[in-house]
Amino acid sequence: MPESRTVAIVGAGLVGLGWALVFARAGYVVRAYDPSEEVRGRIMSQAEDSLADLREVGLLNDPQAALSRLSVHDTLAGAVEGAFYVQESVFETVEVKTAVSLELDAVIGAGTLVGSSSSGIPASRFTEQCAHRDRFMIAHPVNPPHLVPVVEIVPAPWTATEGVERVVALMHEVGQVPVRLAREIDGFVLNRLQGVLLNEAWALYEDGIASLADIDATIAHGLGMRWSFMGPFETIDLNAPGGIEDYAARLRGLYADMVRTPPRGPWPDEVIAKATRERRAALPAEDLADRRAWRDARLSRLVAFKTSQGLSD
Repeated sequence: MPESRTVAIVGAGLVGLGWALVFARAGYVVRAYDPSEEVRGRIMSQAEDSLADLREVGLLNDPQAALSRLSVHDTLAGAVEGAFYVQESVFETVEVKTAVSLELDAVIGAGTLVGSSSSGIPASRFTEQCAHRDRFMIAHPVNPPHLVPVVEIVPAPWTATEGVERVVALMHEVGQVPVRLAREIDGFVLNRLQGVLLNEAWALYEDGIASLADIDATIAHGLGMRWSFMGPFETIDLNAPGGIEDYAARLRGLYADMVRTPPRGPWPDEVIAKATRERRAALPAEDLADRRAWRDARLSRLVAFKTSQGLSD
């Protein structure tokens, strides 16, 4: 348990706000900052709504207590004052993350650790110039982090092992599920796995094999049913009488023959445009926010069910 019970959130959009909820419900004092005045102005109301939703499904007993631990600050330096840990969730470009990392480097306290929510850019590409670069690392969540608990902890080559261990312990303590990578790799684990599926989904759609809705249904009502509580290796271990070795003996040739090597490359503009028309016909752009709320409500109920069944880790 750290001496300080204060964490800072730098960048309070969808991901940063979710991180604020993670720490506030776990009993930490949370100091949030975003460079956008508009974003800062809606942090508290959005947090209040999300915390109420958590209470509704039995995931939080006292939303007002959690909300009382959250405050919004007009400057980055003001937000990180007294914080033992900073979760950075700014716009994902090397330039923006380099700038905010240098700004954090200049104001963090002695021993303060910094985790970046970067979803694919390794920390070595934006922390090399930091004087305290040994305290920076990736702590990549899934959106929204207060409902989907996995977080990838990825050190840069210069990140101190002790700091990594402290952040892993912190994530366990606040109810997340840390996945520790041994070394950097672009995209980390989660998005490399997701990328394989997405590349094939786009290719199937481009080839006219199935519609977006039918491809989505294959995951939502097929693979996703199992993947909501176990991963691909356990899945195949249970899908053959003799376990994973038996499954591999039966089907590895089939899978090898299906792989597109190399992938086709970036998703084509015309296919993206076609998919956009199909999605906007199913869900108008003005309804996206409501659909995200629908997603989060169902995720919260899934989390509540998994928790009740002992499937939350």
